[in-house]
Amino acid sequence: MKTLIGFDFVKHFEKEVPLWLAEDGDPVGLHVGDLSKTIKKIMVTLDVRPEVVQEAIEKNIDFILAHHPPIYSPIARLDLANPQIKMYADLMKNDITVYAAHTNLDNANGGMNDWLADQLGLNDVEIMDVSKTICLKRLAVYVPETHAEVVRQAITSAGAGKITDNYKDCSYTLEGIGRFTPVNEADPTIGEVGKPEKVMEEKIEVILEEEKLTTILEAMYQAHPYEEPVFETYSVDQKQAETFGLGRVGNLEKEMNLKDFAKHVKKSFKVDGLRVIAPQNDLNKKIRRVALCGGDAGKYYPKAIQKEADVYITGDVYYHTAHDMQAAGLVVVDPGHHIEKVCIPKLREMLTEWKKELSWDVEIIPSTVNTNPFIFDNQL
Repeated sequence: MKTLIGFDFVKHFEKEVPLWLAEDGDPVGLHVGDLSKTIKKIMVTLDVRPEVVQEAIEKNIDFILAHHPPIYSPIARLDLANPQIKMYADLMKNDITVYAAHTNLDNANGGMNDWLADQLGLNDVEIMDVSKTICLKRLAVYVPETHAEVVRQAITSAGAGKITDNYKDCSYTLEGIGRFTPVNEADPTIGEVGKPEKVMEEKIEVILEEEKLTTILEAMYQAHPYEEPVFETYSVDQKQAETFGLGRVGNLEKEMNLKDFAKHVKKSFKVDGLRVIAPQNDLNKKIRRVALCGGDAGKYYPKAIQKEADVYITGDVYYHTAHDMQAAGLVVVDPGHHIEKVCIPKLREMLTEWKKELSWDVEIIPSTVNTNPFIFDNQL
């Protein structure tokens, strides 16, 4: 088994759920702690609340992976009489690192909104609001023939040469003669200082995702034999076919009326209550096409209308926004923000697969604290 360091865990996590998928201004990533430490126990949770931190302390947790960021705005005063501020002090006192994956997990394909769509049993699922597409660059690097294969393998292993999900290790090669004269304090791999040199070289060209450029260049430098590798990068108009965005739209297997659909939502998300917005209070409206977006996403309801959804599911709908939805003729079901608790078993499953694949010496523990602040009257 391999010892897991915080930096290595985050590097792998962000490879699968990159930070650039997050919405602007969303404070994703590290919130508290030291990523250079060894991780023995990771706890996955929806929220980071004082009672969750106490649970982590009791279970000797090293690292908390949360969906909701604990720090949304700057902390003005470290007043430990405030339970929320004391929570941060408790985290630091017990050397617990906290990392948040919020809207980047929402936007990720196979992430939060896909998990919610799966719970509802939706088919033919698509993105409700496409907001991000992978931009591509072209890298051209000049390498002596003797080292061309080594450099080619290094940059493709780092992620270059991937074209959609169907092709990898794609590259193009041109052969030619490289000429140079080492001068001053040069330490050339080939040739001597002050003497003109010419070498048979290959120009290797690859397509790469813009977000991976830094990693791929690091791999190129490590593998390249020259003291000063010559390379060029270009922006290209072509974009990868994979798209990302908030929310999902899909179809129920069978049409049902709104009253039955509301019951289906309660059962699917295991909630004790929900709110329904129905124009003309028509509970018999037929529902087949469903749009959803986890969390507080009431402001995105026009996207659900554009997708011709019969109903929109989201949490924390505001009173006046509800009026606007009703006026627009949109049916809305609000099962609350806490339905995102699906992230706990799903993240645990994801991390457990990585643990097996990468031989991590780490324990993955789900939080068992109920962080839903609401109690419904049928629970009283």
